[in-house]
Amino acid sequence: MSLTERLDEDLKQALRAGDEVRKNTIRMLRASLKNQQIENRAPLDTQQELSVVQREVKRRREAAEEYRRVDRTDLAEKELAEAAVLETYLPEQLSDDELRGLVREAIGSTGATSPRDMGKVMSAVMLRVQGRADGRRVSTIAREMLSSEDAG
Repeated sequence: MSLTERLDEDLKQALRAGDEVRKNTIRMLRASLKNQQIENRAPLDTQQELSVVQREVKRRREAAEEYRRVDRTDLAEKELAEAAVLETYLPEQLSDDELRGLVREAIGSTGATSPRDMGKVMSAVMLRVQGRADGRRVSTIAREMLSSEDAG
């Protein structure tokens, strides 16, 4: 089942259940996918669809952080609830151990030796994770591992 078909089915279920958060989030995601398709002037492939979903999750998380910073926990919770709905459309996320393994492989294959080589490692890892890990998590683990290699 394609993402669009799944969204249509989930929207029907959310409407029947009266789930406002899910309904509004799915409608927003459908609009984002349509906008991306218009921008590309071609139908989206699976990777492009995942990219749109990831971007929307990231926006919600960043908005939630900003709302918390200005002490608007009600709006932060709303954003996090939307992010949780969106995450159901992403592949299962990699564990930290799996991510460390991928970063270790990328460090070896790129010959990275210090935090200055972060770009090489990030590009190699992000190609392999494809929607199964947030860039911020990858960056944190890569920086940590490169710093320890630099120190050692």
